[in-house]
Formats: sequence, structure tokens, C-alpha cells
Amino acid sequence: FSPEGLLRSDSIPEVGEDAAATVSMAETLSEEEQDELRKELAKVEEEIQTLSQVLAAKERHLAEIKRKLGINSLQELRQNITKSWQDVTSTTAYKRTSETLSQAGQKASAAFSSVGSVITKKFEDVRNSPTFKSFEEKVENFKSKVGGSKPAGGDFGEVLNSAANASATETIAEQTEEETH
Repeated sequence: FSPEGLLRSDSIPEVGEDAAATVSMAETLSEEEQDELRKELAKVEEEIQTLSQVLAAKERHLAEIKRKLGINSLQELRQNITKSWQDVTSTTAYKRTSETLSQAGQKASAAFSSVGSVITKKFEDVRNSPTFKSFEEKVENFKSKVGGSKPAGGDFGEVLNSAANASATETIAEQTEEETH
């Protein structure tokens, strides 16, 4: 082992290594090795430039073909989205999730249906209860006293309106009697 062999490093500096390490490595290379690396560097840069030009020419050719076929960017985007969606829907995870959500939806639908029938039954029970019947009779009696000749039945709103009219009529009658006395 020579001391020069220990100092010399043939490895390429990693991205992020500091500049001092790169400079010290260049100092340990001989003039001949540095010239060889400079030639290789120029060759690689030239190849990259040539490949960039070829790629640009290929992209222009591709754009020309698409233009002749009438394919535009929006159509490509739609096709890509459609293909991506098809890829997603064909995955096992999507199928499992879809089946699980479908089953959950069916269970929720059944639960809402049963809740609706329970609520309907409760309303029927309330309407048939003695308390509600008693209240309904009191409203009917009040309505017949206030409305007089109107037929029995009607909705609660009509009963309230007739009660309001009756109390307004009574108030006017009382005021008239007080004025005459």
C-alpha cells in the first residue's frame, strides 16, 4: 500500500457532499486522469444534447400525428381519466370496498324502513290513546260551542280560527253593552 493509494479516491462524490471534498479529490488526480475525465465529460454532455434534440423531434412528430388524427389534449385527458378509473375499479380493494358499502347501504335502508314503521305505529298508538281521544272531544265540544251551526270535524287550524273569531265577537259585544249602559 502506498500513501498515494490511500489518499486517492475513484468514487464519484454523492449529491450533497460538500465542495471541499470534491476539490480535494480533483487535486489527487493526475493531469492525465483529469484530461481523460474532461474528455468523457464533454462526450456525455454531447450525448445528452443529442438525445434532447432527438426527444424534441419525436415529441413534435407525435404532436403532428395527434393533430392529424384530431386528438386534442382534452380528449387525451378524458381517455387517461377513463383508463385510470377502469384500473381503480378493477382492483380487489375497490371491489371489496364497493361490496361492503353496498351491504351497509342495504342494512341502512332496512333500518330506516323499520324506524319509519315504528314511528307510524307510535303515532297510531298516540291517536288511539284515551288522552288524545279526550283532548279531541274537548276540541270538538269547544268548536261546537264557538262555531255553532258548523258541521263537526275539520282540522285543528279551523278550530283555532273559529275560537279566535268567537272571542273577538264576545269582546265586541261586551264593549257595546258597556257603552249602552
